[in-house]
Amino acid sequence: MGNLLKVLTCTDLEQGPNFFLDFENAQPTESEKEIYNQVNVVLKDAEGILEDLQSYRGAGHEIREAIQHPADEKLQEKAWGAVVPLVGKLKKFYEFSQRLEAALRGLLGALTSTPYSPTQHLEREQALAKQFAEILHFTLRFDELKMTNPAIQNDFSYYRRTLSRMRINNVPAEGENEVNNELANRMSLFYAEATPMLKTLSDATTKFVSENKNLPIENTTDCLSTMASVCRVMLETPEYRSRFTNEETVSFCLRVMVGVIILYDHVHPVGAFAKTSKIDMKGCIKVLKDQPPNSVEGLLNALRYTTKHLNDETTSKQIKSMLQ
Repeated sequence: MGNLLKVLTCTDLEQGPNFFLDFENAQPTESEKEIYNQVNVVLKDAEGILEDLQSYRGAGHEIREAIQHPADEKLQEKAWGAVVPLVGKLKKFYEFSQRLEAALRGLLGALTSTPYSPTQHLEREQALAKQFAEILHFTLRFDELKMTNPAIQNDFSYYRRTLSRMRINNVPAEGENEVNNELANRMSLFYAEATPMLKTLSDATTKFVSENKNLPIENTTDCLSTMASVCRVMLETPEYRSRFTNEETVSFCLRVMVGVIILYDHVHPVGAFAKTSKIDMKGCIKVLKDQPPNSVEGLLNALRYTTKHLNDETTSKQIKSMLQ
């Protein structure tokens, strides 16, 4: 996955963290193992999910043929036969988002618990912080792929329309057992989002904060802002960047940085773009803009369209124009 979490030292966080994260070699300590093993079971399936999504081609041709020739039963059957296994895949992706949400909540619980500060947690629980970063990295990659694949929503819409018609005509629907109506409604809401995995994680983080009222919100927001700052510093400091052994680490850090900014913006009362934010948004956007444009357009779009406070009056004109 790349390089990231060896927290060394930290100066005053107002000045920004002064440490390098090595996400390559972090191994869980005894106290981390229980959560680490639970999350690892989920992360082991992440690469396979991305491969399935990357190879998702859709049933556009069969659907068009069926729609153009509504009286041709063979074409209707062919389209239905093509769509059902694809919906099985979409169900798998959706169910994985639920598992990822549970994993994230477990990690947030471990990385924000008292009596330690977020920086102390990052120093002590490097393996868990690495997993948190890997979840964000996966999430941004998943959403980038989903955004560029309109077949997903077209296939699912066709599946639901056809299923509804079969019910009206009392035709037994092979495949309905796979996705019943209630699940189809939930999946429909999920895939209607431009960035469904990010939305799932943003909602999970917001819910985590609201359900843990005894935990100061700063424990969560400081954890997120610290990770954003560390990624930014590592990317913009030649001395740190030269330590990356793998070029993939740069895109890994960029995705993690954008992911934690979005979560922070959803959870913090005034968001990531306000003057009082602990995230240097101008610095983070500049780091993104310094990369080859085609490699970061999806990340810039994530900041433009999946944050909550970008268009608030409190957001400076400079930041808004940087993201235009």
